[in-house]
Amino acid sequence: MSYIRYPLGVRQGAPTAAMNTPSTLDEPTTPSFSPLYQQIKTLILQSLQAGEWKPGEPIPSEMDLAVRYRVSQGTVRKAIDELSAENLVVRRQGKGTFVATHAEQHVQYRFLKLVPDAGDPSTEGPAVRTIVDCKRLRASADVARALGLRTGDAVLQVRRVLAYAGVPTILEDLWLPGTPFKGLTAERLRAWPGPMYALFETEFGVRMVRAEEKIRAVLPDAEQAQLLEVPLQMPLLSVERVAHTYHDMPMELRRGLYRTDTHHYRNQLG
Repeated sequence: MSYIRYPLGVRQGAPTAAMNTPSTLDEPTTPSFSPLYQQIKTLILQSLQAGEWKPGEPIPSEMDLAVRYRVSQGTVRKAIDELSAENLVVRRQGKGTFVATHAEQHVQYRFLKLVPDAGDPSTEGPAVRTIVDCKRLRASADVARALGLRTGDAVLQVRRVLAYAGVPTILEDLWLPGTPFKGLTAERLRAWPGPMYALFETEFGVRMVRAEEKIRAVLPDAEQAQLLEVPLQMPLLSVERVAHTYHDMPMELRRGLYRTDTHHYRNQLG
């Protein structure tokens, strides 16, 4: 069976150990054999991963980072430019640079590409979410492979339906590694007022920074058709996503079924 693969976000470098203390270029964890600004970018990424600066919080100024890493301010600026292009930090005129967060309105649905045929997502309003199930189970071979786990490791599976204008439009099944998301329940998901990724970063310290999707057309099974209120013969758009946190660590496998009778999938290339 054929499918279309879309990367969402920018791939980062290979995983490296997170740093818990400020670093300079004299320390052994400093990357080598790369441009200086890339080394500074990696050090800043390590601090982001370690939680030194939380989502929504400002990072130190370019001048302060230049002093910290013993490099020029221009080198720091180039590193931050790349982090900004990858949606990891946000520049705010006159205020500084802040750690990007999924709680902000303009990035809440950065990975959701389904838009209405009439109007746009801003006029359509947020989806009404129904949590169907949230349970702890053992990872199957395909789920474990996608999440970088071993078959049989503990995972959480979440099923939910997103409805627009009272019409169930998206059915999603999510698998999350059990250890980072210990304590996640259906009740917490139902009580959370904002996007799910904002819950992950606020309550569990996991920020999704990049995703990759596979897209194909499928027919629903009986349960899926019932939840989406469509006939069994109605084709749906199947979107399988693996979302990653810092340093390309997979943290979520998501399989969604999208109705396209009133919506379409839109991806901007370039």
